[in-house]
Amino acid sequence: MWNIKQEKIKNRIAMKKIIIFIILLAFILFAGFWGYIAALFSKNPFFYPILVSISVVSIVILTFLTLFFGKKMKKILIISWVLLPLLVVLSYFTFPNFGMYDQKIPRMSENDFDLREYQPFIEGTKAVFLNEVSTLALAYDLPILDGATALYPLYSAFAQAVYPEKEYKLNCDDCAVQYSNTMRAHQRFAQKGDVDIIFVAEPSEDQVGYALQHGVEYKKTVIGKEAFVFFVNANNPIDNLTVEQIKAIYSGKITNWKEVGGNNEKIRAFQRNEGSGSQTAFLNFMGEIKPIEPVKANEIGGMGGIIRMVSDYGNYGNSIGFSFRFFTQAMVNLPDVKILKVNDIYPDIESIKSGQYPITGNIYAITNAKNTKENVAKFLDWILSKQGQYLVEKTGYCPID
Repeated sequence: MWNIKQEKIKNRIAMKKIIIFIILLAFILFAGFWGYIAALFSKNPFFYPILVSISVVSIVILTFLTLFFGKKMKKILIISWVLLPLLVVLSYFTFPNFGMYDQKIPRMSENDFDLREYQPFIEGTKAVFLNEVSTLALAYDLPILDGATALYPLYSAFAQAVYPEKEYKLNCDDCAVQYSNTMRAHQRFAQKGDVDIIFVAEPSEDQVGYALQHGVEYKKTVIGKEAFVFFVNANNPIDNLTVEQIKAIYSGKITNWKEVGGNNEKIRAFQRNEGSGSQTAFLNFMGEIKPIEPVKANEIGGMGGIIRMVSDYGNYGNSIGFSFRFFTQAMVNLPDVKILKVNDIYPDIESIKSGQYPITGNIYAITNAKNTKENVAKFLDWILSKQGQYLVEKTGYCPID
């Protein structure tokens, strides 16, 4: 009889513990859910949600062990309950310091400069002017221009020399001088047909194929040359890499700077978004060699969800990145970024003209082969003339021979 009574008491106690645990579990999960939502919108939306999740799971486990095994594990549980909040607080205040350091690292992005400074005809424009009266002046049926970020200053200068003087806003569907960036310019050119000329680097096979699917055949006119450059942090002792070493780095065969004579640091190799002009040039440079996965950054997407996106170049001490020479030197000009020699040749106008610098490419004015507009042909001829090539050189690109 005594044993039966004791058993009933134990069962009641166990049931109470289960009920208490369920109530506490509901409260912990409710608080954890809202803590997780708040963490998603914090300044560090990658780390803090993880911290909240780990904390919630730890509290649930400790709560369960305390209720059901408190007497047997008393010392361990006391230590755990003391350490858990200490670790959470330490993590909470330590990680922002790293985040602040990370935010101070200079980054290279297409958003690092204001293209409005290069708009034609505005007061104080950075777009280059001709040093004489233009031999071509268009007053009507103006070719609609669009193109890559790094080439906007160039075709803006073309328009400034030849087009009527008025305002040509950047994002203006009714303006003759527009800007979309490489990917969108190709898409607009192929899909809508409302752009006459796009100024870009070598298009990818996908972009050419996409245009053909829409009945557009690319006619490429070479208007200049440009160097494709690689750069590192200025404090990196490496000043020169060979073509083979760069390809080995971006294919994952070389992973530490000491393998090419630098510091004992893991290489952080940045790339660009697929379809961008510089990423297409990079893939052309790599040829049949498959590059490693690009460095990714955590960004907040729709509804606060974390998405992984290709990261803009961050100028860490162990970084390497790439772009076109003009974009790097003239348009971004980040402090503490060093452009590398390749095969002991520095990329400048002289080495590009002579062909000594090993990674050069053409810049194009691309039209639809079916476009028969008279002013489009006139404009292209003028770009290839002495005056047009003067603007190519003065803007900062290498003119054609």
